[in-house]
Amino acid sequence: MSERDEDLTPLESDLTPLSALGSGRQRSGPVRHQRPVYVDLLPPCNAGCPAGENIQAWLALAKRGDIRGAWDQLTADNPFPAIHGRVCYHPCETACNRALMDGAVSIHAVERHLGDTAIEQGWTYADPAPPSGRRVLVVGAGPSGLSAAYHLTRLGHSVTVRDNSELPGGMMRYGIPAYRLPRDVIDAEIARLTAFGVTFEQNHTVTDLQSELAEGFDAAFVAVGAHLSKRVDIPNGDASRVLDAVSFLRDVEEGERSELKGRIAVYGGGNTAMDAARVARRLGADDTIIVYRRTREQMPAHEDEAADAEEEGIRINWLRTISSMGEDDLTVEIQELDENGKPRGTGRFEKLEADTVILALGQESDTAFLASLPGVAFDGDVVQVDPVTLMTGAPGVFAGGDAVPSERTVTVGVGHGKKAARAIDAYLRGSAYAPGGKHPLGDLGKLHLWYFGDHERSAQQELDPRARAKVFAEVVAGLSRDEATFEAGRCLSCGNCFECDGCLGSCPDDAIVKLGVGHRYRFDYEKCTGCGTCYRQCPVHAIEMIGEHEPVPDNAFVAPEGGAQR
Repeated sequence: MSERDEDLTPLESDLTPLSALGSGRQRSGPVRHQRPVYVDLLPPCNAGCPAGENIQAWLALAKRGDIRGAWDQLTADNPFPAIHGRVCYHPCETACNRALMDGAVSIHAVERHLGDTAIEQGWTYADPAPPSGRRVLVVGAGPSGLSAAYHLTRLGHSVTVRDNSELPGGMMRYGIPAYRLPRDVIDAEIARLTAFGVTFEQNHTVTDLQSELAEGFDAAFVAVGAHLSKRVDIPNGDASRVLDAVSFLRDVEEGERSELKGRIAVYGGGNTAMDAARVARRLGADDTIIVYRRTREQMPAHEDEAADAEEEGIRINWLRTISSMGEDDLTVEIQELDENGKPRGTGRFEKLEADTVILALGQESDTAFLASLPGVAFDGDVVQVDPVTLMTGAPGVFAGGDAVPSERTVTVGVGHGKKAARAIDAYLRGSAYAPGGKHPLGDLGKLHLWYFGDHERSAQQELDPRARAKVFAEVVAGLSRDEATFEAGRCLSCGNCFECDGCLGSCPDDAIVKLGVGHRYRFDYEKCTGCGTCYRQCPVHAIEMIGEHEPVPDNAFVAPEGGAQR
């Protein structure tokens, strides 16, 4: 018997000795074969935004009531939220996962609220980078040129914008009617850009880019808009009775056309056709019709634009082409679709009353001034560019917006401006522009929708169609601050942690460490058993399970202050 045995009481000597839990020897229990990691996915709204906005990030700030922070986050990518909140056709909302539940988040309405609040409060952009000593010429003061000017200035370069119009804004000012985009909104957002340091030289027509570059510019961005209307010959068409839509809208903006009488026919099916018809109605036309050779489903105009036009009493004649003009009418040929869905004539004709025809058959860009520049190639009226950098065949000369093959919208143009600015910055610094990769998409199937519940979309108030068809007052009203905050709160935060504490509360092993508001969490793998409870409850799929010895994925969230997942 040992000395220790001699010291034990009778009761203690009957007990089985405890196992040495701290001895380091392997013991029974679960063996982890998988582990959780926090990840970031690409929200569908971000993926669908042509301007490249981090929509989910600024919605999250707006949800918390941080309107200024949301505006700062938004304008890091897009300098014109008050404009975009009115005229962007919000493909982000088409992509929004919530559209498949109770209605997409009204992203454009929240964006407009941020933009309008910034104008009211006089907010300014974040300070630019230190001056680089480099000068960049931007040709065209439309959305793409203005965007490039902003981002280049933000990167520290000196920017001069040269434009052939009286005022900057391009087609936003001279093509989009005031009832959709009030001029004081354009003026306010461009004034902020001027205060940021961008130099504007209006009424300056660039005819020889090479000679302009010789003035000491290190690079150029060509962003001329599509201001030239396509025309078609109409038999018996009197020049005084046939107008082109672009010139018509520009004349209205410049105050050269204050009224329009009689019956007006607009020929075309795009957004410009809808705008021309609605403006004609506001100028006093007795009747306005749209003639389009395809079907409603095939029209290039956005459905909302066509619906708004019809609400204002404008009739749309589908599957019709104009054959000739009479003194006070049109002869149109009825079309039908062939087996490929293309319209063809039927040989049947009908009469439509019309005193004036406005042609809205598309626009072309005036890029002829680039023809003499060595290396620049064209595809019709647009310039061929590198799809990654937007640089033309002439070194240091970049192009975007309507001047290159693309969808001709304000948002696409703004996205081109940002992309070109980053490529120009790399060119000026002697490096190669290499956009970063994208995270996997956070689609609806990855979410746990039980968490969110139903919350219907906030409605924007509109003027009565009968009243608005007579004036140029803005058709749609904005959201209040409370409405904007509520609407931002409908965001599902697809694929990105919003600190709901679900993982923290569900972990049975106390293996999750909360890092504080805005810093999210990290896993303590010394405690984690890999049970996957956190993964299964995460409403937004911000947690992924990987094999025990698999490397951390590229889209993993790295916690701050050395708390990286390993």
